[in-house]
Amino acid sequence: MRFWPYFRSASAGIVLAVICTIIGALTEPMIPALLKTLLDSGFSEGNIDLWMVPVALVGLFGIRGLAGFLAQYALSYTASLGLLNLRRAMFAKLNDAQLTLFARQSASKLSNTLVYEVQTGSTLLVNALLTLAKDSLTLLALLGYLMYLNWKLTLIVLFLFPALVVVMRVLSRRLYSLTKSSQQATDELAYVVEENALAHRMVRLHGAQERQSERFESLSVRLRRLALKSTIAQAAMTPLTQMLAAVALSAVIAVALWQSSRSGVTVGNFVAFVTAMLMLVAPIRHLAEIAGPITRGLAALERGLELIEDTPEQSSGTHQAERVQGAIELKDVWVRYPSRDDENTSDDEVNRTALCGVSLQVQPGEVLALVGPSGSGKTTLANLLPRFVEVLHGDVLLDGVALTDWDLHCLRRQFAMVSQDVIMLNDTLAANVALGAAEGAIDEEKVLAALQSANLGELVARLPRGIHSNVGHNAAELSGGQRQRLAIARAIYKDAPVLILDEATSALDNESERLVQEALARLMKGRTTLVIAHRLSTIEHADRVVVLANGRIEEQGTHQVLLRAGGLYARLHAQGFSPEPEAA
Repeated sequence: MRFWPYFRSASAGIVLAVICTIIGALTEPMIPALLKTLLDSGFSEGNIDLWMVPVALVGLFGIRGLAGFLAQYALSYTASLGLLNLRRAMFAKLNDAQLTLFARQSASKLSNTLVYEVQTGSTLLVNALLTLAKDSLTLLALLGYLMYLNWKLTLIVLFLFPALVVVMRVLSRRLYSLTKSSQQATDELAYVVEENALAHRMVRLHGAQERQSERFESLSVRLRRLALKSTIAQAAMTPLTQMLAAVALSAVIAVALWQSSRSGVTVGNFVAFVTAMLMLVAPIRHLAEIAGPITRGLAALERGLELIEDTPEQSSGTHQAERVQGAIELKDVWVRYPSRDDENTSDDEVNRTALCGVSLQVQPGEVLALVGPSGSGKTTLANLLPRFVEVLHGDVLLDGVALTDWDLHCLRRQFAMVSQDVIMLNDTLAANVALGAAEGAIDEEKVLAALQSANLGELVARLPRGIHSNVGHNAAELSGGQRQRLAIARAIYKDAPVLILDEATSALDNESERLVQEALARLMKGRTTLVIAHRLSTIEHADRVVVLANGRIEEQGTHQVLLRAGGLYARLHAQGFSPEPEAA
C-alpha cells in the first residue's frame, strides 16, 4: 500500500498483465490435453485430420506467446512508470530537504538509493509479483487437470510436494543469505575503489598503494568465495528437483501400470498425466524462490520510501519581493549543529555552540568583513542568510522580515555566494555561469561579460566551443584559480542584491587577484556584501570589520580603528592574518 501511490498511474498496465497472465496460465494444461487427444484419437483410432494437429499446436503456442509478450510488456510499462514517479518524488525531496540530510548521509549513498536501489527493487518486486500470480494460477490449473484425469495419482503427487517445497525453501534461503552478503561485499569493494579514486594524490604521496592493494585483494577474494557459494546453492537446486521429480514419476508409473492391469488406462491418459505432472515442477520451483526477490525488492524500495517519508522538508514562508534593499539584522542568534547536540547540559555547552547570542545589524550597501580564528563562526553566520543553517534561538531578518517568513526560493534569489569550495556541474561553461537559468533562457552576452569581468576572457578564447564547451566533472581540468574565477563569474551573472564572499580570491595569483578585486569592487557598489576573509587585502577596504571568536562578536569597527584598539584583530594582523579556514 505504501508503494501504490507511485504505481497507481500504471493501473492499466497492471490490469493487462493480470488478464494476460490468466490466459497464459489457462493454456498450460491444454498442452497435455492435446497430447492425450492426439495419442488416443490420432494414433489409436485415426479420427483426427492431419491439418488439425499443426493448427492446434501453432494456435495454442501463438496464444501462449502473445499472452506472455503482452504480460511482459505490461509489466515493463508498470515498473518503469512506477519507478519514474518514485524517482521524481525522491529527487524533489532531495532538493527540498533540510540540509542536515547531507550531513547524515553521504552523496554516494543517496545516489545509490535514488538510482540503483529503487531500480533494482522495482524490477525485483514487480517481476516477483507477476511470477507469483502466473505460477500460482498455472499450478492450480495443472492440479485441476490432474484431478480430472486421475485423482488417485494426483494424491501421490500431492504427497510428494511438501518434500519438494522444503528443498526449495532451504536452498532459496541459503541463496538469499549469500546474495545479501555478496551485496555487502560488493558495496565495500566499490567503496575502496571510490576512496582510491578520490584520494589518488594522497595515496601516491604517502606510498600507500600496497596497503590499498591489500584491502582490495581481501575484499575481492571474499566476493569470489561468496560467488562460488551462491553458484553451489543455485546449481544444487536443479539436480535435487530432478531427483524428487524422478521419485514422483517412478511412483506414478508404478501405480499407473498397476491401474492399467486392473482397470485399463489409455496411453494418452497416462502420457497426459505424466506431462502435466512434470510441468508442475517449474511453477513450484518459482514459488519456492519467490520469497527472496520479494524481500530484496521491498528492502530496496523501502530505502527510497524512507528518504521520501522520513526526511523533513525545509519550512518555507510566503513573503516575496522582487529585489531587496539588503538590510540584515541578527537578534540574539544561537546556532548548534545537530551533530553537536547533547541532551545533557554542561558547563562547556557554549564551547560546543557555533554561534552564541550574536546580535548584528548590516545596512543596505554596506561591505562587512567577518574575521576570526578557525571555528569562530564566520561561515556559520554567512550560511544563516540563505538558510543553509537554521537558528536554534533568536531571529534573522532581511529587510525587516524574518527569514522563516520568506518564500524559500524567493529568499535565495536575493543572494549570490562565492565559496572556498567551488562546485561546478558537468555542463557547459555558459550553463555553469548562468546556473538556474533554463537552457534556452541563457543570456550569452551577459555570460561573456561576467566571464570577462572575472578575468576569464583568455580561457573562453582558448576553448574549442567557447562558452558552449563542457567543463567536465567539477571543472577538474581547470586550474584552482580558474575554477574560483568561474564561481565569481557565476555571482556576477546572478546580479543578486546581497553578496556572500567566502575568501573569494584565495586561489588567485597576485595579478589575477588584482583584476578580480576590481571586478568585485564594481559589483559590490550598491549591494550589501559579507566578506569572510583571511587576507588583509580583502578586508582593509571594508566599511566595517566584525571579529568573531568562539561564536561571539569580540569587537567591530573599521580596519584602522581595530588596529589602534590592539585587540584580537590587531593580534591576527600581526600574525600575518592567515588563520586556517573553518569547516563549519
